[in-house]
Amino acid sequence: MPEKYVTILKTKCDADNFKKMEELNNPEIMEFAGKFIEHCSPDSVFVRTDSKEDRDYIRKRAIELKEEKPLKTEGNTVHFDGFNDQARDKKNTRFFMVHGVEFGSHIHAIDRDEGAKEINGLLKNIMKGKQVYVAFFCLGPVNSDFSIFAVQITDSAYVAHSDDILYRPGYEAIKKDGKKKGFFKFVHSAGELQNNVSKNIDKRRVYINLNENIVYSVNTQYAGNTVGLKKLALRLAINKADKEGWLAEHMFLMNVNGPNGRKSYFAGAYPSACGKTSTCMVEGESIVGDDIAYLRKKDGSVFAVNVERGIFGIINNVNPSDDPMIWEVLSGGGEVIFSNVLNKNGVPYWQGDGREIPDSGINYSGEWTKGKKDVSGKKLPHSHNNARYTIPIKTLKNCDDKLEDAKGAKVEGIIYGGRDSDTLVPVFQSFDWDHGVVCVASSLESETTAATLGKEGVRKFNLMANLDFLSIPMGKYIQNHLDFTKGLDRVPVIFGANYFLKDSSGKYLNGMHDKRVWLKWMELRIHNDAGAITTPIGMIPRYNDLKRLFKEVLDTEYSEALYNEQFKIRIPENLQKIERIFEVYEANAADIPEMVFAKLDGQRKRLQALRSKIGNYVIPDQL
Repeated sequence: MPEKYVTILKTKCDADNFKKMEELNNPEIMEFAGKFIEHCSPDSVFVRTDSKEDRDYIRKRAIELKEEKPLKTEGNTVHFDGFNDQARDKKNTRFFMVHGVEFGSHIHAIDRDEGAKEINGLLKNIMKGKQVYVAFFCLGPVNSDFSIFAVQITDSAYVAHSDDILYRPGYEAIKKDGKKKGFFKFVHSAGELQNNVSKNIDKRRVYINLNENIVYSVNTQYAGNTVGLKKLALRLAINKADKEGWLAEHMFLMNVNGPNGRKSYFAGAYPSACGKTSTCMVEGESIVGDDIAYLRKKDGSVFAVNVERGIFGIINNVNPSDDPMIWEVLSGGGEVIFSNVLNKNGVPYWQGDGREIPDSGINYSGEWTKGKKDVSGKKLPHSHNNARYTIPIKTLKNCDDKLEDAKGAKVEGIIYGGRDSDTLVPVFQSFDWDHGVVCVASSLESETTAATLGKEGVRKFNLMANLDFLSIPMGKYIQNHLDFTKGLDRVPVIFGANYFLKDSSGKYLNGMHDKRVWLKWMELRIHNDAGAITTPIGMIPRYNDLKRLFKEVLDTEYSEALYNEQFKIRIPENLQKIERIFEVYEANAADIPEMVFAKLDGQRKRLQALRSKIGNYVIPDQL
């Protein structure tokens, strides 16, 4: 390690903070921190250890710098991102392209030299006049086979505070082993500020260097762009998992309770607005994680951990009746960061919270009053559509005791949930692992809604709900899944879910709480405690099993007429779906495993054979 980096750190740190760096006895971290502190040129450096004093210091700084404002409830704060800095910046999130390596059209890349030159230019002296925070975290439980250590450098106390809620501290674990290598590294600057928000949004960049496991984020404050350990680290982890033979997935991890006290753990991948959070937070079950999971093979089975220890969740429509456990945390005191909601006299308000909307307050647009319009003349809601909350998972009453289990939770089932109004049944089981990987996971789609895009019914392909975060070619990613269960004694069962099926009049056929029944059926299926009917797309529930479960779980009667409508096999629509998926993969044919085309073709032939025998629409009794 060049001596100059030690000198830089001594210059920028006071004696206490330099001692914290020195005690890590880790050349990789010292060089990384020294290099970027020299380049970004902050006035001072604060090194975050695992201590309560350091944690409290960052919380205090976030308030002093007005990046967060205290609310009426003790421990609650509100943060506002810039008006045009309210979501992940897909356009300007790019991988450094390695010469000679073909990523694929789905991966947004930039020439490595060009990207490095641009980002280094933007970061040069960008932290002048600020204090920088250097913090150490662990993705996954500490002292686990799953553990990946990370270091983040940021000039935002809000980002550092968010990191602390969302991720396990890693300073002491790193300190115990100064030879640790292979850290995930993140450099973030909010850039020049105007009214406490990033000013130069036109120069917002999020660049990813897979070769060095470094993510650069500049001129942005929104957590999805700046909290490096979240989706940015998922991209690094997918690349690392590819090399090492495990899986990094955009999945929740939850327990579903079975008969006689049995606990069965499921992972689940759902694109945005397809029911992911509402599934893992259903009443009566328990949650390990809501967003990202690492999966490894151990003892002949698949085990998984929640990468995080907190939730950065969409707050819209969280209310006492639909989300009682989250509501209790958000309204009951304790540590919560609200972002981009309405603040009225220290009370946060958001869309769909079930309360009367105040006439005025402070929100992401500044002073807000009812009827306020943006520059295009469109009315501004009191709370942003992507407003968020950040909380520790352990504050939820339904937090599962596997959260900090170093071995992880044994995964018995994996659910892939999409959104379509006219094709898939509410719940079904794949025939086997390969069929599930291809015809469920790799065929996942999410249908747009009129409310969000103005045009209803457009299917967006989203491979395993992870397409936005892939850092390897699609075909390699699919092949990794196909190969993953080789040598296992117990292979997880793959299920498909669709809560958005409609009848001919446009009415949803699923009730809001029906997913509780679908989960119970899946739990019974993995233990062979419930029957199923074979269809061309997989296995579907029997009526009598669901009738019993609806009574036991929801105390409601479940009619055979509704069952037939929900679980009718819609052959024309299923065939159209196969054609859409074929088109996606044929466009990448050089990369896609042959099994993908073979399994899709097999499903197509099964559907065609059933249509020839019975017709376009087939109810379960006809099978």
